[in-house]
Parts: sequence; structure tokens; C-alpha cells
Amino acid sequence: MKRLLFIFSVLLASAVTMSATGPDGEKKTGKNVREELESHVKVYGFIRNFFPFDSRKSASGTGNLFYYLPFDHDYDSDGNDLNDSPSFRFLSITSRVGLDVLGYRVGKMDISAKVETDFYAGLSGSTGTAIMRLRQAYLKLGWSALPMCGGGKASVSLLMGQAWHPMAADQPDVIGLATGAPFNPFNRSPQVTVEANLGTHFTITGALVYQMQYASVGPDGASADYMKYGLLPEAYAAVSYKSGGFLAKAGVSVLSIKPYNAYEIPGTGSMPAERYRTSGRMTAVSPYLYLQYKEGNFTLKAKTVYGGAADYLNLVSGYGVTSVGDDWHLEYAPTYTSSSWLSLSYGKKVQGMFMAGYMNNLGAAKDFMDDGEAYWFFSKDGGNFKNLAQAFRVVPAVIWNIGKFVLGLEYEVTAVQYGSNRNMNGSVMADGQVLPDGTIAERHWVANHRVQLMTRFNF
Repeated sequence: MKRLLFIFSVLLASAVTMSATGPDGEKKTGKNVREELESHVKVYGFIRNFFPFDSRKSASGTGNLFYYLPFDHDYDSDGNDLNDSPSFRFLSITSRVGLDVLGYRVGKMDISAKVETDFYAGLSGSTGTAIMRLRQAYLKLGWSALPMCGGGKASVSLLMGQAWHPMAADQPDVIGLATGAPFNPFNRSPQVTVEANLGTHFTITGALVYQMQYASVGPDGASADYMKYGLLPEAYAAVSYKSGGFLAKAGVSVLSIKPYNAYEIPGTGSMPAERYRTSGRMTAVSPYLYLQYKEGNFTLKAKTVYGGAADYLNLVSGYGVTSVGDDWHLEYAPTYTSSSWLSLSYGKKVQGMFMAGYMNNLGAAKDFMDDGEAYWFFSKDGGNFKNLAQAFRVVPAVIWNIGKFVLGLEYEVTAVQYGSNRNMNGSVMADGQVLPDGTIAERHWVANHRVQLMTRFNF
């Protein structure tokens, strides 16, 4: 907390310093400074508590508040499923404090900024001491009323810093901290994003995104080094159309990383292990479509993502090595997952919400070289979901808005179909498929039921 107060004191002091001198160099009075701070600096946040009950052990982060997926069966010697175990906890670590700096202008350029933090870092499961961590920190430059052909006007903004990943910014209406993940992308990353509003209907967006907290998995675990030494940030582009309460957005992300810097051949007997410098990149393209309609207190949203190697977006997918060529050139292939969701919300003081999501593991376009160390996949909270075939989630919820106090109640059922065997391209074998050794592949469902209460006081 002392660190938080120190940072915000520095920010406010900086704002005071910038504001204490007028455009002609004259000193402003304390009243002038106070009025300018009130006009340009806004501190906001909330105190939030989650009280979740789960019927089954599951992959979850942020003190178990950020829910992903239920774990597969884990039988003991008597045939009891060790993951069939309920749990309950409550935490306030997602309480948030933010600072918006608005309304500054240099010539024709508008300048704004945001710093935002919460307290989830430092926990292991539900144990530990919550410490402050960075959520968002960016500055934004803007130019408005730019002339266009035909007499229209355009506006352009340039964002630099950590913010929501453009593919994750449009989220379903739910209470849960995961906001639809892993059916919806969830990611905040350092980025440079340019957005141009062309008239009243069309917007084009381009971004270069670097990995930090949410990083691709690989031979050294989840790490931003695969992007760092691959030299190329993630590239994103999208176009939006808006008319009245209707919004449509189509976008695509291109990820190109270098997972291996050196490839090792294990030793056998008296032969020592050998290591060789490698070349080759893993490149994946992830397109998506988002639709939204608002009318009064009613909102309808829908998104579908064809995600390749998109585990860094908290989507269920991965990649693997398909071949090792001359001079140790490695070929890779991403696995793809189709993830879609629909959400509805209605009301103001009492707000009802509903979300439904579905995902399907489609595998890769090529077979992997092997099914061992050269194949990486979505993994959370100690669980690896390589055998996930498909999954769905249904979430009804209700919120009561009582002034600055908000009370929410949500029921969430998430079911996963796991398979006993995989094909060489990472997809899961169909139920009843006969293997070469005569065994029969099977699929089965497991489900978790989460009931959670949420309280929040906004300030």
C-alpha cells in the first residue's frame, strides 16, 4: 500500500508541477492548480470481493478467482476421482485503483494517459500476501477534425503502453473475473496501436503487440523470449463498422516467434548429448469476428475466434515441431481452436445477464514430429489440456446496482469433453476410433458448477 501511495503521489505531484505554470510562464495560485487538477486528473477504482463455490477441482488463476476449465478425472487406487472435490473461498485482491489524465492539448494534438493497478500478484493459489501489480499504463495522442476526401472528417489516435489486447477488448457481459476466457481472448500487453475513425461509420485499427504477463508457451515454458529473439512483435489489424446501436468488427492477428534457439539430441549409452543451433519460425494467423447491438438497456454481443497458437490469449491451442531439416532448420505448425460466445444483458438498476460459449479443438494442418517435448499446448494451474476435444459454458447472472454499491450473483457451468488419445496433428481421436494396437479411443465429459457472489463499491 505504501508503494501504491508513493506512485500516485509522484503522479499527482507531476501533474501539479505541469499545471502550476500558465502558458505565459506565470505562476498559478493554489486555487487555479486545484481547479486544473479537478479538470484533468481523475482517480477512480473500486473495492471488490468475490465469493466463489466450485463443485470440482479446476484450472484457475488470480487466487482461484479467474476460472478456466475443470480438470479431467484423476482416479486413486480405489477408483475415486480425486478431482471430484468442492471448494469455497473469498478474496478482495481484485480491488482496483486507477488514474486518468485527460484534457491536455499541445497545438492540435490531444494528450491523455492512464495508470491502473490491482493486488492479485504474490499469491500461490489462495495463499500468500497480495501485492500491487500493473494492469494498464499507457499514454494516448489524438488528432481530431482531420479533413477527408468528400468533405468528411477523420480522427486518429496513437496509444503507447500496456493496455487490453485489441482482440480481448470486446468482452461478454458476465460477473466472473475471467470475462469469458478461455472462450474469449483475455490479454493485456505492451503495444503501439493506431486507430483511425473515418467519418461516422468506419474505423481501422493497426497494432504491434509485445508479450509480457501473457506469453506463449514453448520449450522453456511460458516466456516472452520466443518473441524477443524472434525479433518480430505480434501484428494486428481490424476494421469496424458502426451505425446507430449496431457494431461489426473483423480483425486478424499474426504471431511469428522463434521457440528454439538450440535443439538437443539426448545421449544414449556412452554417446553424449548433442546440441545444435537452429533456425525456423512458428507463424500463426488468428482471425475473428465481433458483433454488437445496443438499444436502450438491452445489449447483444457475439464473437467467434479461429485461434492458432493462441494460448498467450488464454485460448485453448498450441503448436509443435513438424520436421527437422538440413542445417537444423525446424518447421512448426500451430493447432487451431474455434472459440465462440454469445451474451445478452438487459436492465439498469436490476440487470440480468446471460452468456453461452463453445470451443472445439481442430488440431493442426500437419502432423507433429512426435507427441513429446516438441509439442506445447494451453496449460494452466498445473493442468495440461492437450486432450481437450470440445467444451461449453453457460452463465446466467443478475446484478443489483444500488448507487455506488453493486451486488451480483452468478451461476456458471463449464463442461469439457476429454479424449483418451490424440491424433498426430494434436486433435483428439473420435469416440470409438480403433487404434493400431486394437484399443478403442473414448471421450467423456466432466463439468464444474460455480456459484459466486460479488460485491463492489465504486469510487
